[in-house]
Amino acid sequence: MEMASTGTIPTESSYEYDTSINYTRPMSIVVSLFFMWAVAVNINDILIPHLKKACGLTDFQSSFIPFVFFGGYFIMARFSGLIIKKLGYKKGLIVGLILCASGAFLFYPAAQMLSFPMFLVAIFVMACGNSTLEVGAYPLGASLGHPAKASARLNLASAFNALGAVLTSLAARSFILSGMQRTEAQLASMSTSDLNAYRVAEASTVKTPYIILGIVFLVIAVILYLVNIQEAKEQTIENEGYTTETKKSGLFDYPQLVLGVLAIFFYVGAQVGVASFIFRYTEFRIAGIPEKTAALFITYHLIAFMVGRFVGTALQQKIKPNYLLAIFASANLLLVLVAILGTGNIGVRAVIGIGFFHSIMFPTIFALALRGLGSFTKDGSTYLVMAIVGGAVIPLVMGYISDVSNILVAFTVPALCYLFIIYYALRGYRTQVKL
Repeated sequence: MEMASTGTIPTESSYEYDTSINYTRPMSIVVSLFFMWAVAVNINDILIPHLKKACGLTDFQSSFIPFVFFGGYFIMARFSGLIIKKLGYKKGLIVGLILCASGAFLFYPAAQMLSFPMFLVAIFVMACGNSTLEVGAYPLGASLGHPAKASARLNLASAFNALGAVLTSLAARSFILSGMQRTEAQLASMSTSDLNAYRVAEASTVKTPYIILGIVFLVIAVILYLVNIQEAKEQTIENEGYTTETKKSGLFDYPQLVLGVLAIFFYVGAQVGVASFIFRYTEFRIAGIPEKTAALFITYHLIAFMVGRFVGTALQQKIKPNYLLAIFASANLLLVLVAILGTGNIGVRAVIGIGFFHSIMFPTIFALALRGLGSFTKDGSTYLVMAIVGGAVIPLVMGYISDVSNILVAFTVPALCYLFIIYYALRGYRTQVKL
């Protein structure tokens, strides 16, 4: 199908811009939410190798951590959209914060029972909370200022999300990883009681960090309840320059959204897949590396991601968002090929570098996909967040490939994801592209 218009297509956002409103305070709150949900997302990168050790998991089994987390996004996203539409941004975000806190508190009984299924339940509840936060915070952030600067605002907020990711990685490495590693031979020589005691001790290290995390989410929910946020009004299609003939009846009449959903799916799948298996990749490339040292490479990857967010935000002042997206996706395609074909430290450095070029992809795709949706913007945001299920599917595929072959072969999967993102950046984002 083809989208035609006789009017001007809005460049970034579908919200009215009221110059009489001071957007600084509400935007600061949105930025703080971006920071906080980074904790819930990125602690999983440490949790994957940690629970693999504590619960005796294979690569495929450990990939159920991102599968359940991002599967929770997919299941909850539609409900999150309904919550936001019914309660508004403020109350909907409070619901999301409470869900995040509830999931964090469930880690305590999961560790007590040494139950991987219970850990997955806790992860799922946190994912539901994060889904609600993202469904509300992204369109809210896009509306808080001049429409033409929506992508830049989302990238700026996402830079603080990246900062939260780095700090989470450092904290989780220090407080969750014990540094006590056992070889397969040592585990096999342990008695049943000693092995169980070892695994219980490993699982118990998550208790205090997650209790603290739950309390922080609740505190932010109280602060948000006490702060006044004036919600922006969405423009109608007609106000955006469309004639009556070009008014669309549903979301799937907007090709930039449909292809944007696929682009988000593949981006999040690649981003989560690479981050989830940095630890495993580093172990493969550098034999005998201590777990806390291997975990540092996750932190370096996230630091590169954070730097990329700030650099990318600056570059978008001079380069059109879709062109910058194409450049960054092409760079990652090259780096993942280096990771597959390179050796030792060269490959590890390439994987670290991938983080830099992941940086602007999600908010840029999100903003491009929402262009011109008008009254469909909230629903469009819901479908884009549902596409985060790519973070569940792609790591699962990578984990399976890693078990049956090796981690290098598994890294061909994100390479294919980057190819689609390049297509979206060069053509798929256009509002008049044919599906």
